[in-house]
Amino acid sequence: MNANPPFPAPLSPRPLHDAAGARGQVMTARQLREHGIAPADTAQRCRPGGPWQQLLPGVYLLHAGPPTPAERLHAALLYAGRAPGRATVPGQTRGTTASAPAQGAAPAPYGDAMITGLAALALHGFAAAPPLLALDRIDVLLPRTRRLRSTGLVRLVRAHALPRPDHVTGLPVAPVPRALADTVALLTDAADVHRLLTEAVRGGHCEAAAVVRELSRARLLGRPHVIDAVDTLIAEGRALAEGRLYAMVHTHALPDPLWHVDLRLPGGPHLGGVDAYWPDHAVAVEIDARAPRRAPYDEEGPWSPFAQKRETLERLGITVVHLTPRGLRESLEQQAETVRAAMLAAAEREQAVHVVVLPR
Repeated sequence: MNANPPFPAPLSPRPLHDAAGARGQVMTARQLREHGIAPADTAQRCRPGGPWQQLLPGVYLLHAGPPTPAERLHAALLYAGRAPGRATVPGQTRGTTASAPAQGAAPAPYGDAMITGLAALALHGFAAAPPLLALDRIDVLLPRTRRLRSTGLVRLVRAHALPRPDHVTGLPVAPVPRALADTVALLTDAADVHRLLTEAVRGGHCEAAAVVRELSRARLLGRPHVIDAVDTLIAEGRALAEGRLYAMVHTHALPDPLWHVDLRLPGGPHLGGVDAYWPDHAVAVEIDARAPRRAPYDEEGPWSPFAQKRETLERLGITVVHLTPRGLRESLEQQAETVRAAMLAAAEREQAVHVVVLPR
């Protein structure tokens, strides 16, 4: 009887399963060496019929059978994030679940890599995204300077500037707007694009302007099937913001305004439209749901018409309060107090110039 075991045991004093168990039994060649497993021993364990298997270059699954979705994600990040001397997870923790690493545990060596594309949308909870198990490939975002190739289950997406990742189930994941842009870049079906963009806004994942900004930066707004979906997205975001504005007025007991009106001087020029106007207080509210329509995104260009209108109205004694869709979604009470403060300040201002109010 052969006294030598067919697959050598680790030489590390730490049990191998303890180190790998929290990460779905996926480890890199470097991690295995740190646990006393020589490259030759790893290769022997990965022989046909052996207990291990190689998922990606330098990344191993420490059990037989297909990997779970979590193991595939971990493997993809280990492959894309490996870099000498790097063993940190960037960004701020968003909300973790039971599968996240315990507090005080060493972070996984993902470097700057983060999950993006459809896999990221699935992790963010998009119903329109396929389940992780159904994805043939996992998109991973990493710096453009990294010398690495897409291979196997990993498709690399490169960027000049990386966003700050969210952390979902302990994994670095691209924020929804960036994940959407990386997904849309590969889609040709208008219905698929429409479903994903609509869910982003209806599901409360992000605001329409943030999505359009990322699409613009990715230079995707020139594609007809994308711009058609964006038109619907902007309308969807606008309608949701208006609904929240109605709720703000009634929930926080503000006086009823005149809704969606145009203002003009008597016998004079048109001054602009506003979403709500309190003539007794000379206070107007406008939802600032601007979004760029052409690449590259210009931070200053879209603001000019808003600034001109506001300056004109305030010169006439009308206070203009700009509310964003995000503010209406995340801090309705605070937005209501801002409007209320503007009304209270009206008593201390000079009387506004009389304007004609017309339905929009």
